[in-house]
Amino acid sequence: MKRIIFATKNKNKIVEINDIMKDLDIEIVSMEEAGIDVDIIEDGNTFEENAIIKVKSVMKFTSDIVMADDSGLEIDYLNGAPGVYSARFEGENTPYDIKNKKILNMLEGVEEEKRTARFVCIIAAGFKDGSIITTKGTIEGMIGYEIKGKNGFGYDPIFYVPEYKMTTAQMPKDLKNRISHRGKALKEMKYKLMERLGDMV
Repeated sequence: MKRIIFATKNKNKIVEINDIMKDLDIEIVSMEEAGIDVDIIEDGNTFEENAIIKVKSVMKFTSDIVMADDSGLEIDYLNGAPGVYSARFEGENTPYDIKNKKILNMLEGVEEEKRTARFVCIIAAGFKDGSIITTKGTIEGMIGYEIKGKNGFGYDPIFYVPEYKMTTAQMPKDLKNRISHRGKALKEMKYKLMERLGDMV
């Protein structure tokens, strides 16, 4: 079986990615599972730049396909923040409970129509010949008024989707994977991989 190395150490993310890509005959493993230990400096100004930086950093150590994502939360009231700094907001090792509470405090008293936000995800895939392709997914919603839900991770417990009347952390896994920013970007990438690799997948 062919494999893809996904440039992340986030075990929750690997589980989510394997769920979405499960109908491909390709094993998706983390950097740790692939035995690659490299510190990646994400100094890009956009999600796309950071995703490509991650892919290129890991491609140096393998001839396998390498994939990476960069994603984040854009809050309109905060002029798009935390954006590309979503993982580093309030400190990279700060628990998301604290990050989420900080954002709720920053939006205290802000009326509903001004709490619009979106999750953005860019997926990049790098190949042995040095070429890199990217896909993008977004999900629109708003910042809720409290932390709700246990199913997601990161900012999911404060990201409320009015259409479904719940946060992405309250959604069943299948629903979240279908409509999430990462789910959309991964599905598009899956089709691009199938086109690119033909009968390999």
